[in-house]
Parts: sequence; C-alpha cells; structure tokens
Amino acid sequence: MIDLKILFDAIVEGKLEPAVEVTKEAIKEKIDPQILISDYMIKAMEEIGQRFEDGKAYVPELLMSARAMKGSLELIKPLLTGKKSATIGKVVIGTVYGDLHEIGKNLVASMLEGCGFEVVNLGTNISADQFVDAVKKEHADILCLSALLTTTMVYMKVVIDKLKEENMRDKVKVMVGGAPLNEAFARKIGADCYCDNANDSVARAREMVAGA
Repeated sequence: MIDLKILFDAIVEGKLEPAVEVTKEAIKEKIDPQILISDYMIKAMEEIGQRFEDGKAYVPELLMSARAMKGSLELIKPLLTGKKSATIGKVVIGTVYGDLHEIGKNLVASMLEGCGFEVVNLGTNISADQFVDAVKKEHADILCLSALLTTTMVYMKVVIDKLKEENMRDKVKVMVGGAPLNEAFARKIGADCYCDNANDSVARAREMVAGA
C-alpha cells in the first residue's frame, strides 16, 4: 500500500510531480478521496501556512505548495461529484474593477481551496454586478474582494452597497484584502473582516463559516 505521507511531504515541499504521482497511485488503490483531502492535503497546506506565519516560509514557497496541491486536487475533483462533505464552504473571490493585480488574490484562492473550501475565482477587473451575480449563482458563503491600489480599493464599497441593494448583504460574509487596506478601512466600508495574508484569510474564513 502506498505511503500517503509522501503526498503530505510533496505538498509541503512544493513538489508538483511527486504530489501528482502519489495521488494517481492512491486513486488506483481506491483510497477514499476525502481521506486524501482532509488527512493529507489540507494538513499539508495548514503546515506550510503555519511556517509562513512563523516566518519560516515565504510567498514563493506558498505558491509552490499551492501549485502542488492543485495538481493533486484536479485529479481528485472528478471523484467528488455530489459529495457535499467535500468542502467546508463556498468562496467567490476576485480583484475589484479597475485593478489587474492577481498574485496575492490567487495565493489566497489557492490556500482556501487547499484547506477545504470550494473556490470560484472570478479573476481581475470585476464589476459590482459581476460579484453580486456570482454570489447569487454560486450561493457563496464568503465573498473575498482584493485590491492593490489606493485608487481601486474604494470600489469595494461599491460592491458592498450593491449587495445591500440586492438584499444580499446578510446572505454572504465579505472579506477584503490587499496592500493598501487595513482593519479601519474594512470597518468603514462595511466589510466583515480584513485579512493581511493568505494564512490569515483561511483562519478568518473558517471562523465565519463556523459561526454562520
């Protein structure tokens, strides 16, 4: 029987090919996909996230781990159709209108996905209407808004106001993040929380889903 610790180690170390190979072997051996996700992949992403929090890993390592995790997850996803327990919540994420930055947003999306959330990544330059439509369509638990410019961060309030207009504000939690933001700005525009890094985003998302 295959040693699944290889999967954990490959993701922590950001090694895509070994992660994919051991996942293929695990599927051949008909190991429960949920075990692969919850006991190895999520734990690996939590480990690299903690190392990042402790200053023992940096953004490139996080990105490599996220890449390895996604490679494995792509193989497992077809086996999870219809399994509600496969995710702990659904997140819609995107960079706001007028802003084309996406590295930080993609890292947060990958970390959330790696830690058990279903993530719908809308991309960049997303309008308020697009965000609201996606929240409705996906029945999202959390909406994550990203901005890297002081000129675009103000658009986050436009999105939140649009949610209110559509009577959707009480149906979804709103997380905001990006270099120019802070907690005071998040409160001012009516967001539920501000996150300053990917690991914090996962922790806060879990808190919000648990408290829903």
